[in-house]
Amino acid sequence: MARSMSDIMHPKGESFSEPNFSDAPEDWTQDSALTLAADEGLKLSDDHWTAIRALQEYFMKHEYASIHVRELHDALDEKFHVQGGLKYLYELFPGGPIAQGCKLAGLTPPAGATDKGFGSVV
Repeated sequence: MARSMSDIMHPKGESFSEPNFSDAPEDWTQDSALTLAADEGLKLSDDHWTAIRALQEYFMKHEYASIHVRELHDALDEKFHVQGGLKYLYELFPGGPIAQGCKLAGLTPPAGATDKGFGSVV
C-alpha cells in the first residue's frame, strides 16, 4: 500500500527531481517556491535560485539533526562572501536567509532560525 503521495506518483521507486536542483527535497518544485515567494512579495531572480540551491546542497550534505543555525549562517556568509555575504542574502531574503530561504527551498529551518539574531527578522 502506498504510504505517501511520492509513492503514488513513483510506484517503482523512481525519484523525481527538478532539473538544476539535484539536492532538492523529493516533493519540492520550482513552482511551489514561486508560489510561496509570490505570497511573500518576492520575485525570484537567478540570485535567489543560486541561494536556494546552496541551502538545498548544505542540507543534503549534513544530517538534519546535526545542522546548527550558527554553522549554517557562517557557511552561507562564506559561500556568498564575494557578493557581500549575509548582507547580500538579507537583501534577497528580507525575512532572513535561513528562515525564509529554507521555506522557499522546501526545507525545515533548523531550531533557532527564527531568532532575530540568527538569520530571521520574522
